[in-house]
Amino acid sequence: MRFTSEQRLDDGVLEREFTLGEIPGTLWTPGSASSSAPAPLILMAHNNGLPKGQPRLVARARQTAAYGYAVASIDAAGCGDRPRSAADEQARADLRRAMQAGEPVDEIFESLVGPLVEKAVPEWPPTLDALLALPEIGGPVGYSGWTALGIRLAVVEPRIAAAGFFAGGYVPRTQREEARQVTIPLLLLLQWDDEGNPRQRALDLFDAFGSKEKTLHANMGGHTGTPWFELEDGGRFFDRHLK
Repeated sequence: MRFTSEQRLDDGVLEREFTLGEIPGTLWTPGSASSSAPAPLILMAHNNGLPKGQPRLVARARQTAAYGYAVASIDAAGCGDRPRSAADEQARADLRRAMQAGEPVDEIFESLVGPLVEKAVPEWPPTLDALLALPEIGGPVGYSGWTALGIRLAVVEPRIAAAGFFAGGYVPRTQREEARQVTIPLLLLLQWDDEGNPRQRALDLFDAFGSKEKTLHANMGGHTGTPWFELEDGGRFFDRHLK
């Protein structure tokens, strides 16, 4: 892991850009990290196609770091400045066209998101190895963000002790089946009027998770309308399982 830049933000959080091979990432650590015990780590994965520098993700990461966590995000293949394949570009164009026309999108979605998950998952364990080797970071590890990716990581990465998922309406069939293997404590956030995630599918996914401790938080509003108090509730959730 090579750090390429760093800056101390107004809230005291240290923000550092890094690269690990071809993987670009950002690490946020709390302002007191240098003088306290190693901070527990939360991996924060954005939804497919969004860059790690997306303002809503950065704001969430900074606030989480201010609560005393180290937070790391990486750009998956095809996200941010990483080039997209011609097949990805075509699938995205087909998805936009179908959604605008009110046509079924399930098969197009499968052809886009399924491969994105398969490409993204193998990049997280080596990133986690490098992060946990830093003296200011310790376990246990949490996950927050993109549901489809998080399901697969929760199944294959035993170091993840708790997870917070968002939306869940459009999740590939493979990850819907894998949800039954997820047994860690989890919190699923659902926007009741999410225009991009069918509500009933998200509720069905929540039922499918194999976790004995699972919590559903549903709020009125569209996809980007998640209230900020959910960040505090998410912090308390991770506090119970990571601290």
